[in-house]
Amino acid sequence: MPAEGVPLTPHAELLNTDEISRVARLFVESGVTKIRLTGGEPTVRKDLPEIIAGLNKLKSSGLEAIGMTSNGLALKRKLPTLRENGLDNLNISLDTLDKFKFEIMTRRRGFDAVMESIHTAVSLDFPSVKLNSVVIKGVNDMELLDFVRMTKDLPLYVRFIEYMPFGGNRWNTEKFVSYKEMLDRIRKDYPSVQKLSDDPNDTSKAYTIPGYRGRFGFITSMSDHFCGTCNRLRVLADGNMKVCLFGNKEVNLRDAIRGGASDEELMQIVGTAVQRKKKQHAGKNRTGTQLSHTDPQTGRASMVDVSAKPPTKRTATAKGRVHLGAKAFPLVKSNNMKKGDVLTVAQIAGINAAKQTGNLIPLCHPLSLSHIDVKLSLVDEDEAVDVEATVSCQGNTGVEMEALVA
Repeated sequence: MPAEGVPLTPHAELLNTDEISRVARLFVESGVTKIRLTGGEPTVRKDLPEIIAGLNKLKSSGLEAIGMTSNGLALKRKLPTLRENGLDNLNISLDTLDKFKFEIMTRRRGFDAVMESIHTAVSLDFPSVKLNSVVIKGVNDMELLDFVRMTKDLPLYVRFIEYMPFGGNRWNTEKFVSYKEMLDRIRKDYPSVQKLSDDPNDTSKAYTIPGYRGRFGFITSMSDHFCGTCNRLRVLADGNMKVCLFGNKEVNLRDAIRGGASDEELMQIVGTAVQRKKKQHAGKNRTGTQLSHTDPQTGRASMVDVSAKPPTKRTATAKGRVHLGAKAFPLVKSNNMKKGDVLTVAQIAGINAAKQTGNLIPLCHPLSLSHIDVKLSLVDEDEAVDVEATVSCQGNTGVEMEALVA
């Protein structure tokens, strides 16, 4: 939450209980099996129990689970009613286990209330209770092990979320902690950490410590985005539907509903927005109509003229994972391949490849590169090698392709 707060939406502009129920019904009839109420903060709505009860009626039509994300501050006394009305899964946002740091980070008191909400949820036998913790370097990254210890006696799923750029949070790379760094820190104290299997559309990578009741995981939105398997849609409280958390507002269902749209017309609006869903954060549309390296009139291949662009410093980073398998991975790790040091050879090959991009890729401009950095790291749990290539130049076109080729 920005220090200056956020402007509140007038009550009349929010979807009412009936409108929420209608939108939910249409999505369930179209195949949606999970619905989560999130925020803002859902508990500020007085009609929250009625909303969940309405969603619960959709379980006979195919809805499998109702979830909710909350800050936990005013949750404890509401939980029994919400559970009785059909709430299945609960996510509670908690970035620190330090009471005083909690007040600094959230700008309010209430740490004890949040902890009471967590224990109450566990006592009510929710099928799933998750803790969401955004990890920020120098702020709460030293608490990773404290959160993991919570899973020893409590059946919680603690999820560490990579710090992401949002308007108002003053994001910078110095605050970022990748999930690999987090996992390495945890493994130093818990070398027996085991990887758990993830469902195809999971947003997190799950792990556990043998003998512990709970588990922990990582939401890798920045270092290893899961956009390719994301099947989520978001309907905001004012009816705006977003097909991506990072995207701009797509369409407003509230205006269509209040304008007299039929169920069929509403789903046509939804379908049109889904077709514009992007492959990744700030990526190209799934259904682009014009490619940059084709002539708009003839459709033939065409090299882009960049002569009008001013020279600037350009840097691009490309990442990939190469799966080696159970036979090759140990040989690479132990540097026991007959043809020599595989990782060093691969690093040199990547650097040389970046230099030759203009020759290898027909329509790329030949560039004078100022820096090429190829890093390779072993990933034991996947029997793989992660490759990260960063390329820089001072010029009037980017070096994305050079990084990809490396």
